[in-house]
Amino acid sequence: MKPNFQEMSLLEIRMYVLEHPDDMEAIRFLFHHPSLKWKTMPRLFKEDGSPIEENIFIAEEEIRRRLF
Repeated sequence: MKPNFQEMSLLEIRMYVLEHPDDMEAIRFLFHHPSLKWKTMPRLFKEDGSPIEENIFIAEEEIRRRLF
């Protein structure tokens, strides 16, 4: 059963994401947490579905920065 992210502190959400790095719902919630300044992330995929490696790297770095 997933935790209620609305009731978790920012630290608790960060710890949860570290333990569950594939939980996209938790990652989205972390990025949209009201206490964090919103930053628009670049597109990760082209129209044909192929990945944009440079943008994926930027997103990964931002995720790491927000987690630590």
